[in-house]
Amino acid sequence: MPGFGNETQERLAKALKDEALRLGFDACGISKAEPLDEEARQLEAWLNAGMHASMSWMERHFDKRIDPRQLVPGAKSVISVLHNYYQPVSHPDDPTIGKISRYAWGDDYHDVLKEKLFELYAWLEAQVGSVSGRAFVDSAPVMDKAWARRSGLGWQGKHTNLINRQLGSFFFIGELIVDVELPPDGPIPDYCGKCTRCIDACPTDAIVQPYVVDANRCISYLTIEHRGNDISPELQPGMGNWIFGCDVCQDVCPWNKFKRPTAEERYLPRPGITDTGLSEWIELDIEAFRKRFRKSPVKRAKLEGFLRNVRIAAKNATSQVDRA
Repeated sequence: MPGFGNETQERLAKALKDEALRLGFDACGISKAEPLDEEARQLEAWLNAGMHASMSWMERHFDKRIDPRQLVPGAKSVISVLHNYYQPVSHPDDPTIGKISRYAWGDDYHDVLKEKLFELYAWLEAQVGSVSGRAFVDSAPVMDKAWARRSGLGWQGKHTNLINRQLGSFFFIGELIVDVELPPDGPIPDYCGKCTRCIDACPTDAIVQPYVVDANRCISYLTIEHRGNDISPELQPGMGNWIFGCDVCQDVCPWNKFKRPTAEERYLPRPGITDTGLSEWIELDIEAFRKRFRKSPVKRAKLEGFLRNVRIAAKNATSQVDRA
C-alpha cells in the first residue's frame, strides 16, 4: 500500500470518521497496528489464573490476539468503531419474569456491525485504491476493548467494559485492520476514580479486584458460555432471574447517565423479550427456541443452556416469594 503525506493522512482520517458517523456508528478512532505488549502480559496472567473458565479458545492463537499484523500481514492501522445499542426499557422488577441482557434484545450485532464495517471498508478502498484488510466483530482473536481504548474511544472500567464519556458503555465494538497508514488518536485517561459501584453491585462477586473479572463467577459467562448443569449451588442464588447475560455492572455505572436511545432499529426489543414469564420460557421446545431467537445472540446459549438458566431463575423466584 503506498504511503501518504501527513496532511493527506490527516484529511483521510477525518473523512473516514465522518463517513463512519454517516453510516450510523456512534464513534470512530484509530490506533497504530503494533503488538499489545502490556495487554499481552495482563492476558497471560489472567489465563494462567484460570479466570477464563471453560473458554479454552481464548488460549489459542495468542500471537494473533496480541499482534494485528499476524491477522493482516502488512497492517498499519486499527480502525475502531462503537455502535450504541441502548434501549430505554427497564428490566422487570418481578422475579418471575426472565431477564435478558439488553445487548441481546434485538438482532445479532455481529450481522449488523459487519454490514456497516464492510461499507466503511468499501469507502476507504474507493478513496485510496486497493486496500488489504479485514473486518472484525467479536468473532476472531482480536482484543477489541484494548484497541478501542488505544484509539481514544474510552477506557476500560473496573468491570472491564469500555466506557465512553459521551455514550456510557452500552455499545458494541468493531474493527477494521488495514494496511493503510493513518494518524493514531491515542488513549485517554481512566475516569473511574475511586468509584467501586460495579464491584459492590456484582451479585456473584465476579469482579475479584478492580479491572479483573473471574469468568467462573460471572453471570454473563454462566448463562451464555458455560455448558452443562454443574453451575455451583453457591453462585445460583446470585444469578437471580437472569436467563441470558447480565447488565448489573453497567446499570449501576455513573457514566451511563450519558446513555441515549439507539438509532438502530434492529437493536430494538423483539416482542416478548423483556416481559415473558419464566413459566412460559420453560415450555420452549427446539422449534420454538429456533423461531423465537432466529438471528438473535440468545441462540448462542443453545436450548439446553437456556432452559437450565430458566430453571435456576424459577428456583430463585420461588425462594424470593417464600421469603417475602
